[in-house]
Amino acid sequence: MPGLPAFCLRPRDLRRGAALTLAFIAAVGTAAGTGCWDRADAAGAAGGGLTAAAGTRPPATAGSGAPAEDEAATADREAVARAAAEAVAEGKSGKKAAQEVVSRSGDRWGMVYDQGEYAAFTDDLDGRWTGVGLWIESRQGDRIAVEKVQPGSPAARAGLRAGDRLLSVDGHSVTGLRVCDVVALLRGGAGTPVVLRLTRDGADLTETLRREQLHTEPVTVRELPGPITVIKVASFSRGSGEQVRAAVRAAPAGSGFMLDLRGNPGGLVTEAVTAASAFLDGGLVATYDVRGDQRALYARPGGDTDRPLVALVDGGTMSAAELVTGALQDRGRAVAVGTRTFGKGSVQMPTPLPDGSVAELTVGTYRTPGGRSLDGSGITPDLAAGDGVEERARTVLGGLGVGP
Repeated sequence: MPGLPAFCLRPRDLRRGAALTLAFIAAVGTAAGTGCWDRADAAGAAGGGLTAAAGTRPPATAGSGAPAEDEAATADREAVARAAAEAVAEGKSGKKAAQEVVSRSGDRWGMVYDQGEYAAFTDDLDGRWTGVGLWIESRQGDRIAVEKVQPGSPAARAGLRAGDRLLSVDGHSVTGLRVCDVVALLRGGAGTPVVLRLTRDGADLTETLRREQLHTEPVTVRELPGPITVIKVASFSRGSGEQVRAAVRAAPAGSGFMLDLRGNPGGLVTEAVTAASAFLDGGLVATYDVRGDQRALYARPGGDTDRPLVALVDGGTMSAAELVTGALQDRGRAVAVGTRTFGKGSVQMPTPLPDGSVAELTVGTYRTPGGRSLDGSGITPDLAAGDGVEERARTVLGGLGVGP
């Protein structure tokens, strides 16, 4: 399973990333994939909180794999706000009091953020994050290995490279851990040290790195023989949807497409819808409800509906990335290849609290155009493939007429 990103600093924080922004009305949203991100120690891009313009209703956020039932448990907004207000009046932590109410409610993906955490999530939406610059992946035997290293990062300067096996982070063994939990250990404040123990070609290495704020592009494009245009979307941060559309327009005539959503934790829903629009000529992308109020998301008209498309997915494909995959699959536009996706389909709505913190509480679910709820179940690919997924995808594209 490919690496995921951060915001899982503690077990409860797995829900932080769970937010994916349904940015409607005149609001500026910020969201996050579940506490596990794209394959970096900080795959930044869709951080998990929201900010709304003054005087506007905050945007909803969709996120993570809540219980399989359509009606996910949720905390009462008034009770949460009241607990925070009472705590602040007594000189106590409003955030802590609010979180206690959320915890008792059974809302698995409810979370309370302080102002600093909220600001960090906003940075993530711009493709910035704090870490050491490692993309990691899980391999056979429960091993964690470096998949790639961010150029110019602390890890790159220390000489770490793809293929290095990671043994421990600050003394915590990572063998057998999920990628997102390892990523959580790698994340931290800028300037703070982290000690990594690794092995390379049978030799053990110990490196002490200092975390830095890093930046990455959410969308990268490469060409394969065929011709095949591979569009890798690491997360749906600001501008990523238009980057996908531009890549489709610039692809060679007769090209087939691989839309690589593996390890994508989600992000802004508006960006996800824009990306889906690159391959659709209008029509439904998803529906969602907010406390029983049904809403719909539609693609823009004019997308490429002719050239063959394969979507690459895995267990790290979450939230907005699942929304895109489900739309393309349900509407017969793409063949999904890979492994079952994560299964995040609940919707959260942010509530400002008296001390400036924000409570994000589950209010509903979203569904694919065919009416499927992905919450807790994810997307089953049309063609299962673990190792060699790109080769399987190339075979599919060949069968669809790409190549000689």
